[in-house]
Amino acid sequence: MALPWLESLSAFAATPSSSPFPKRFAVLFMGNGVNENHWGAEGAGDDMKLGRSLSPLEPLKKKINVINGLFNKHSTGQGIHPAQTGSLLSGAPIQRGPVIHAGMTVDQMIANRIGQDTLQPSIVLACEQPMTGYHETNFSMAYSSHISWQSPDSPVPNEVYPALAFDTLFENRGSVRNLSILDRVRGSAETLSRQVSSTDAHKLDEFMTSVREVEKRVDGMRKNQEKAADLAKLKNRPVFSMDRPANGLPEDLREHTRLMCDVIALAFQTDKTRVASLLLARDLSALYYPFLDVSEGHHSASHNNLSDGYERIARFHLSQLAYLATKLDAMPEGEGTVLDNSCLMFLSNLWNGSKHISTQLPVVLAGGLGGTLETGRSLDYLNAGDESRKMCSLYLGIMDRMGITLDRFGDADTRLANL
Repeated sequence: MALPWLESLSAFAATPSSSPFPKRFAVLFMGNGVNENHWGAEGAGDDMKLGRSLSPLEPLKKKINVINGLFNKHSTGQGIHPAQTGSLLSGAPIQRGPVIHAGMTVDQMIANRIGQDTLQPSIVLACEQPMTGYHETNFSMAYSSHISWQSPDSPVPNEVYPALAFDTLFENRGSVRNLSILDRVRGSAETLSRQVSSTDAHKLDEFMTSVREVEKRVDGMRKNQEKAADLAKLKNRPVFSMDRPANGLPEDLREHTRLMCDVIALAFQTDKTRVASLLLARDLSALYYPFLDVSEGHHSASHNNLSDGYERIARFHLSQLAYLATKLDAMPEGEGTVLDNSCLMFLSNLWNGSKHISTQLPVVLAGGLGGTLETGRSLDYLNAGDESRKMCSLYLGIMDRMGITLDRFGDADTRLANL
């Protein structure tokens, strides 16, 4: 069980570390666009005014950047949905037909360069099962189901089960899954608690409590997952082909999204990984939102994207960014917080779901990457010209700040101005 940063531990080190705190990067994705009437921001800092869909970020507005007008050229003019999603994080052209071909995505490029410093190069999570087959535009549904690609012909498998994501994070295998993580490390934790400062002892206790809280919630979901596997065997069909909750996924989407965010938060806090992606709702999403008083599924609702119901859907998913960012901002790390040393990026593959417009995309960043990224701003590139508003220029700028310098990424060879 890896620990969060504790100032007392520097006394145990053979040689003091000269490295700054690690920088982390995460992507949160919601498919099918937003209600553009209630998206966006004006002003800066305390005076920033956020659209209704961004209101969950109000307490964090000094630590975010709302970016308007960026786009991915290869995601336009090839048809709707898969073509607008498959290269969102890579900027690479994709191809039709039975052979999938996209490009390595920015999260995996970062993981390839810094992943050797952590136990896991990256974690790739989702709250919805992937689709199979082909879209009417003759693009594979793989492009709509995955945002993270480790190579042009291989998307990274999404982990959709919170219990498995948690087990991977804490290396739960075999019979030890039946033992509480805290019970397994209690002796070591008590010994360490007596050796560190009172401040660190309190921080350690808070951390252990937060792990136990997530562990308890995950344990109930693990039982549901096991029941689903048994049911699938009886019906002689794969679990992924069954509907929620028969497939073992949480029936309440709110619990599912929060647990996945909790896993990312713990992973970043303990430096298990520095790269994560979370597909909250895939392109062509079939998720339902009865708790938002919306009767249609996500994709159908997006065809009336200016409705109050779809605005609530977009706001719900944006609130997951706010939840994760708030958790990270509550984790002290040196003179700042884990959020201050991270960059969380929320985006969608469309701007307008009713017209399938992808010539501009909704993007929000949270966190300052160790002071290298100015925050508390609303940035608008819509009228800057196509060469000056590329998503891949943003990715180059983020990678620069994480110590990864590339001459080119995707369709861009210049950095985003004024980032």
